[in-house]
Amino acid sequence: MRDAYANLSVRETLAIVARTASANGTGVDRVGGGAMYQDAAIIVHTGTITDGTHAIDVQESDDNSSWSSVAAAELQGTEPSIGASDDNKMYVVGYKGVKRYLRATVTASGTTSGGIYGASVLLSNPRNAPVVQP
Repeated sequence: MRDAYANLSVRETLAIVARTASANGTGVDRVGGGAMYQDAAIIVHTGTITDGTHAIDVQESDDNSSWSSVAAAELQGTEPSIGASDDNKMYVVGYKGVKRYLRATVTASGTTSGGIYGASVLLSNPRNAPVVQP
């Protein structure tokens, strides 16, 4: 199967909600259902951002328990720092590392009403296809 539906999967890491505080996303398993995805990207999508700075950090883990920030050399693109002028935007950060689990975290500062945004992990290039969609 060489179509997108059989070779891609999207998993939520930071739910789309109004945020005024820092948060850790849910870990996303790259082995997911035995598919063993070789490629991944983090997609951050914003709604209305009213104030503050919301710095996104991509993190990796071998065990979905101990997390560390991904080294810049293992990322494609730049982790976004979202502000009041970033309404309705989408950011994509590629991941070149080999860790099993990925997540996005956010450090919010200077917020009163904050902003609405979330993040997902796009998984692609599975070793075992077709993938089972959630």
